[in-house]
Amino acid sequence: MTTPLRIGILGAAKIARLFIDGVRPSRNVVVTAVASRDVHKAKRFAAETGVPRVHPTYEALLADPAIDAIYNPLPNNLHAPWSVRALDAHKHVLCEKPLAASAADARAMFDAARRNGVHLAEGYPYRAQPQTLKMRALLDGAALGRLQYVHAAFGFPLADATNIRFDPALAGGALMDAGCYPLSLVRMVAGARATRAQATATWANTGVDLALVASLEFAGGLLAQISCSFATARHRRALVVGDAGTIATNYLNDTTDAMPGVMDVTVGTGWDAKRETFRSVDGSGFLAEAEAFAQLVAHGPGAWTGATPEESIDIATMLEAIAASARSGVAVDIPA
Repeated sequence: MTTPLRIGILGAAKIARLFIDGVRPSRNVVVTAVASRDVHKAKRFAAETGVPRVHPTYEALLADPAIDAIYNPLPNNLHAPWSVRALDAHKHVLCEKPLAASAADARAMFDAARRNGVHLAEGYPYRAQPQTLKMRALLDGAALGRLQYVHAAFGFPLADATNIRFDPALAGGALMDAGCYPLSLVRMVAGARATRAQATATWANTGVDLALVASLEFAGGLLAQISCSFATARHRRALVVGDAGTIATNYLNDTTDAMPGVMDVTVGTGWDAKRETFRSVDGSGFLAEAEAFAQLVAHGPGAWTGATPEESIDIATMLEAIAASARSGVAVDIPA
C-alpha cells in the first residue's frame, strides 16, 4: 500500500483505546480522528491516545473526506445503525463483534456495503493471529480427519452491575459479549451454519444471561458446544476433535510472553498419538486484524483473514437461535 488507510473511530469506548494502541506501529493503518456524543470526552480521549483530530458529532466524522474507514466499537445495539450510516457515507467499516443484534440487521449491513461498493468486516482479532492461521491450515489439510466434535469457551468475572454488558437495552449479556467468540470459532471450524441449537443459561438481575451453555448440531453430523460467562475465572479455550487427531488452542486476541498463543496438536487415535505444540509469535491481534482489513480494502476479500460475510450472517443467525432456546428452554431449529 502506498498510503495508509485512514480510520475514524465512533465513540470513546475502552476497547477503542486498545485498538489505537494495537495499530500504532502500523505503516498501513492510521487512526486520524474520533467523535463522541460528548465532545469534551472526545477531546480528552484524543489527547490521551494521540488521535490528531476530534469531531463534535458522529455525523461530522462520517462526513469527513479525509477518512477512508470507520472503526465501530459502540454498544452492541448501535453496531447496525451506525455501521449502515457509515457505509452509506461510502466509508469502509470494521465493526466490533458481535456484528449485529439480529440476523436481519447483519443482512442489512452487508446489503449497505454492497450497495455502496465498500467493505464491511466483523472484528475478531484472534482470527488474524498466527495460531489461528495455523489451525485453519491444518483443518484445510484434513490433518484431523473427519471432524466429530468442537468445544469452545470464553468466560471472565464481571462484578460491576453498572457495566453496559448487563444492560438488555444495549443487547448485553454473556452470549452477545463473550459467547460470540467461541461461536465464531465453531462456525469457522464447521464451515457451515448449525441446524439446531439447545441452550441453558443463568440470569442476572437485569434480565441478561450471566452464563450460558449451548449445544449445536450440524448437517454433516458434527456436534459442537459453546460456553460463556461473566461469573467465572478468566478462561479461553477451544478443542477440535476429528477421527484422526485433535487440536487444543487458547485462541487469544493478543499474545505475549505472559499469555502466549499456544496450540497443541495430536495426530493419531491412541494415547501414543504424535503430539506437537505450536507457540505463536507474540503480537497484537488488533494490529494483525487492522493490517488484514487494510489489505481487504486494497485488494479485496481474498486478502482478509477474518469472518466472511456469510460467516458473520451465520453467527448472527445462530446467536438468535441460541438466545431463543435459552429463553424458552427448548431446542430451536435454525433456518438454512
